[in-house]
Amino acid sequence: MGFSSKQTVIVGLGLMGGSLALALRPHVEHLVAVEPDPASRELAVARKIVDEATDDLRAAVKSADTVILCAPVRVILSLVRDKIGSWMRSNTLLIDIGSTKQDICDAMGRLPIGIQAVGGHPMTGKEISGLDGADPFLYANRPWVICPTRRMTPAARGRALSLLEAVGAIPVEMEAERHDKVVAAISHLPYLLSASLVATVRQFSDKDPGVWDLAAGGFRDTSRLAGQDIKMMSDILSTNTQAVATLLAMFRVQLGLLETMLISRDESHLADALIPIREARTDWYANYEKRTNTNGKT
Repeated sequence: MGFSSKQTVIVGLGLMGGSLALALRPHVEHLVAVEPDPASRELAVARKIVDEATDDLRAAVKSADTVILCAPVRVILSLVRDKIGSWMRSNTLLIDIGSTKQDICDAMGRLPIGIQAVGGHPMTGKEISGLDGADPFLYANRPWVICPTRRMTPAARGRALSLLEAVGAIPVEMEAERHDKVVAAISHLPYLLSASLVATVRQFSDKDPGVWDLAAGGFRDTSRLAGQDIKMMSDILSTNTQAVATLLAMFRVQLGLLETMLISRDESHLADALIPIREARTDWYANYEKRTNTNGKT
């Protein structure tokens, strides 16, 4: 059975929330956004992205059958821990899109009985942020992780899966703890490596500013993540500290091995070490292209 809703509330009108609103439009009778910024509220209504936009969270969620939290991780945690549970009706589906899951899912598990809470994390995005970048196909053919909570009933799981189907996402079910370890490897660690690269080049530029004039495609690609929103990344890293620290330690070992071979001029072993690394990346990218090009969507 497909997803349908009499009133869905999306909390947060950035890129992710705006894109979700556009994708869910055909499935929702009345779509409400909760957003503190007046300009974003006005824009969303003017462009018919939502039917209604307000800064009154309590009034918005009291009549909703579906509430989606599209805010930074710490904001989501604050809402779940302190406010929203007592304002929603029983049997309301509550799902979030936070980038870390264990703390959020633990908090959801303490909500009043009757709230149908599911942890969520869509693995998608754009380099641009804000409502102007909203795209109804942002979630199409992209993985969307859902994590169980103590308040996730079989009915809640089914409804969450139908929501993902409505926006074209590929559901991936896993425990919150495992999710946080996985995204530490493929998302949070790469951000710190990218930031470290830029910091290193910045330090080197004190001796030779010309380095910035020669930087091109390779530096652009490997430094891209360093340009992400600092507040967002601070929230993510502070709620996944142990998993990220573990991956950083593993990375230091790998970097140390390559450094040792480089310094000792052990060209043969260095080449041998790089071959399986290149193969792993090539295999992953081939599968990634195959998944994301399904039905012509990316």
